[in-house]
Amino acid sequence: MDTKDLAFGKTNFILLAIALVIIVIGFVLMSGGKSTAETFNPDTFGVMHIKVAPVVTFIGYIAVIVAIVYKPKEK
Repeated sequence: MDTKDLAFGKTNFILLAIALVIIVIGFVLMSGGKSTAETFNPDTFGVMHIKVAPVVTFIGYIAVIVAIVYKPKEK
């Protein structure tokens, strides 16, 4: 099997793996700060959970698109 027949190259797979790690990091940042019926945890609405984590996740999804569209230069 010739590697030229594959849709993605090695670089695409590396970029895709990096993008997936970024997405997982974003979802991990979103978790936490659990409130119950008896107690309220104000960390639930902290900057990390509300603003930073969704931006990190969005960057990960954009990186997935870049990894799919990226075409290495021909030699």
